[in-house]
Amino acid sequence: MKVLFISLGCDKNLADTEVMLGLLATRGYEMTDDEADADIIVINTCCFIHDAKEESIENILEMAKYKEQGKLKALIVAGCLAQRYRQEILEEIPEVDEVLGTTAYDKILDAVDEALAGKHGMILENPDALPLPETKRLVTTGGHFAYLKIAEGCDKHCTYCIIPRIRGNFRSVPMERLIREAEYLAGQGVKELILVAQETTLYGKDLYGKKSLHSLVKELCRISGIQWIRIMYCYPEEITDELIQVMKEEKKVCHYLDLPIQHASDRILGRMGRRTSKKELTDIIEKLRSGIPDICIRTTLITGFPGETEEEHEELMGFVDEMEFDRLGVFTYSPEEGTPAASMPDQVPDEVKEQRQAELMELQQEIAFENAQDMIGREILVMIEGKVADENAYVGRTYRDAPNVDGLIFINADEELISGDFARVKVTGAVEYDLIGELI
Repeated sequence: MKVLFISLGCDKNLADTEVMLGLLATRGYEMTDDEADADIIVINTCCFIHDAKEESIENILEMAKYKEQGKLKALIVAGCLAQRYRQEILEEIPEVDEVLGTTAYDKILDAVDEALAGKHGMILENPDALPLPETKRLVTTGGHFAYLKIAEGCDKHCTYCIIPRIRGNFRSVPMERLIREAEYLAGQGVKELILVAQETTLYGKDLYGKKSLHSLVKELCRISGIQWIRIMYCYPEEITDELIQVMKEEKKVCHYLDLPIQHASDRILGRMGRRTSKKELTDIIEKLRSGIPDICIRTTLITGFPGETEEEHEELMGFVDEMEFDRLGVFTYSPEEGTPAASMPDQVPDEVKEQRQAELMELQQEIAFENAQDMIGREILVMIEGKVADENAYVGRTYRDAPNVDGLIFINADEELISGDFARVKVTGAVEYDLIGELI
């Protein structure tokens, strides 16, 4: 029987999807990307913000049509939307056969069996469970990079975020388990590990009594075949001197850090439930740049948070201008049902949010374009991602670029390169967020 998977939302979700694919493969199911030809469709959903919720619902409704139009026998909905709105999904979309909660993805085979037997229902686990199925993940990212989910859940409880209610409290995956998984991925040809979690910087505190991300990274660096290790989702207040030291010492660790700060106004940071002040943010950024001069810092911001004044927006603009982040994304605030921020007074009109987002991105565009120009003339290591059709050119990523969120580099080369190869490249030009280079 043929299975179609749709994975929506974040890379943590994708890691769960790859585990489910691996479990289904062990049972002999065949994968397909043709909806009309699928016997089983699984949608791993997201509901972090309103747009993600809408996308998830649209995908469920679109796939539900194949109960009549195709040969679809089972429609299964997993992930965050399934956890949060499980009853509503089963009641309002009768084509859905089974709902899998966020900590029940390891029960995908049970869900398929029940759906094919004509049963309708849900499989839920304690939100604080930690599924650790021993299975061979099916990597869907092209084979040369993979996400390694090192923890589940979150304890921060920011006032705008629903994730702790959906994903449970923070809990780390045991280190020995992560080493085994990373060794398996390396054996499959993976060369870049991207460490992800709702928050990576607290890794190990629940298991080992202290923050142990630096220890995990050192162990991962010993795995043969792994050449790059990239760290995402680092809360600024949790970054340790030990982590900075490991980043400096270990050649495999990319000098890249994803550091979501959300805002720079102390009042707004307080209303958000964040645990840093503007000065503390400045101090940690300066410390990172002082210790690792070539570090690439990526951040994300929320604009239009309830009560944000024009002056506080201008303060954030000034902070972005001063800090000159290498990579930056901006979300407009999305009021999520059940969060404290959704019921706060002084909600900002959508058109104001969008205008402020546009202003921040225009400012960041100038900074990013200048940073790209500054790269011209540098020689840099590049991971090849693929060939440009009908040209003697390839596309790749530098250590400064996480897949799917950052820029690319286009390389002129007469010799054949393979996806996943590393090549030394001289940067010869820059176009907006992307670079141009030639093979050395």
